[in-house]
Amino acid sequence: MLNPSVDAESLSDATLVQKVDAVISVLIEGREFPARLRDAMLYAVLGPGKRVRPLLCVRSAWAVAGGTPPDDDVFYAAAALEMVHAFSLVHDDLPAMDDDDLRRGRPTVHKQFDEAAAVLAGDALQGLAMEALADLNAAWAKRAIYELARATNAMIAGQVLDTLGGGDASVLGVEERLRKVHTLKTGALLRAGCRMGALAGGGDDDASDKLAIFGNALGLMFQAVDDLLDVTSDAATLGKATQKDAEAGKLTYPGVFGVDGTRREIARLHEQAVAALASFGPSAEPLRAMAERLATRTR
Repeated sequence: MLNPSVDAESLSDATLVQKVDAVISVLIEGREFPARLRDAMLYAVLGPGKRVRPLLCVRSAWAVAGGTPPDDDVFYAAAALEMVHAFSLVHDDLPAMDDDDLRRGRPTVHKQFDEAAAVLAGDALQGLAMEALADLNAAWAKRAIYELARATNAMIAGQVLDTLGGGDASVLGVEERLRKVHTLKTGALLRAGCRMGALAGGGDDDASDKLAIFGNALGLMFQAVDDLLDVTSDAATLGKATQKDAEAGKLTYPGVFGVDGTRREIARLHEQAVAALASFGPSAEPLRAMAERLATRTR
């Protein structure tokens, strides 16, 4: 159960995000990057956002540790996750990919700076993420590097399937292809966040596997909600252009399941995610609350 010395404020989104963002700032500003590159990196990774992946990492560590706060090294793992996520968004927004002008209500990095700065900022964020983990003295750091590198490659593979297509179209049905794309593109970093958190919290393989199941269901649910909002909300509310995926012919949850079917899929995935946490007891309550918020979010 949760350690009595850990108050609600220490588990709040705001507190945890503040700690992760502080680590990211130190990591970027502590390296001798050219000023324009540094500014583009900070703009990319410290802008508005939900910080789902770092929060998932820290809270997974808390869950396997029975509610005892983990070592501060977990915030470096969380920062590394967010930097890789930011790298993926920066490159995803480029004209050669999704060609988006708006991200989280602000100009995308290539619009705020330029395309070259965006490409290089994304590259540098990915490299710095791995460097941050390699610099840790923790026994679990090498395994964390492996988890993050593996997830990064899976995420890129998912982006390829989503953007360029792949050889599975004649083999897999449309639902299977949709799930495969997002198990890779969205789910990979969420699963890695869970596993890295389990490592930082001293969890065993069984705990790591259960949290990975949670992270995978959460990732698919997150994408389903994203796709649903894309057809039921507007750009002003979401802070980005809407309905671009459908217009580009990409597979989306509403396109495959319909709006009502997508809502049922969200409910199913939410139930699956929560069920994966059953053995962790009260110390996983922040993860359960996180799943509930993400299932019902409106932006």
